Amino acid sequence: MGRRPARTQKSRANRTELAGYQARHFLYEVADRVATITLNRSERKNPLTFDSYAELRDLFRAMVGAGDVKAIVLTGAGGNFCSGGDVHEIIGPLTKLDKKGLLNFTRMTGDLVKAMRACPQPIVAAIDGICAGAGALLALASDFRLGTARSKIAFLFTRVGLAGCDMGACALLPRVIGQGRAAELLYTGRNIGGEEAERWGFLNRICAPDLLMPDARMLAAELAAGPTFAHGMTKKMLHNEWHMGVDEAIDAEAEAQAICMTTNDFHRAYEAFVAKQKPVFKGD
Repeated sequence: MGRRPARTQKSRANRTELAGYQARHFLYEVADRVATITLNRSERKNPLTFDSYAELRDLFRAMVGAGDVKAIVLTGAGGNFCSGGDVHEIIGPLTKLDKKGLLNFTRMTGDLVKAMRACPQPIVAAIDGICAGAGALLALASDFRLGTARSKIAFLFTRVGLAGCDMGACALLPRVIGQGRAAELLYTGRNIGGEEAERWGFLNRICAPDLLMPDARMLAAELAAGPTFAHGMTKKMLHNEWHMGVDEAIDAEAEAQAICMTTNDFHRAYEAFVAKQKPVFKGD
């Protein structure tokens, strides 16, 4: 096999290990190269706080260099995903902040979505029950969304006198479900159930409640066992090409694919095909 590409050597040298990370404001575990993040304030339907926003942002930023995490499952405890920002710990204090303090907060919440989109690992959101407000944005910023028939997704911002343009909603949601449907949800704040969310393309599929986490972990495990360098490139291009014309995107994809053709995984796939075997990818 040929010499390992310099790009891969550099990325390996900068890797960190996150399997032993000790989360403070949610549950976190890594098994078989899949990290599971569980929002765990189930008594209040897993709302976010200033601290959990910041820790999630920092953790997703760190994922860029995580050599031992190849896919991520994001979920909530107790039959709900996330009810959004905590009314008492976030909404109340926000009413007392000046404009600078408010802008610092809204930029921090947007930075969480940026960090999720920038981390190379595919993120699988496992959504049961309430998925509202900022919780709906966490789901939207994920790469895959698995839900149940009892899922309730709502972009509630107009219900509390705010615009629907929060944490990238006006950019992300139309690309997932279309402009007209996104406008309906962002203007009205109404919730959609799991079956409607699947029909609209927000959910990739509906699972039985007791199979939601097993199915999400199975999908994440399949991704973790795949060509993870190529997955990271796919995620990057899906994001970057929103800003490109078709000709520019074709040129960018030519460059991206040429880079992937220098990886050992590409050569492993060819050699396995010749040997009539299943390739074992290593992400390099």
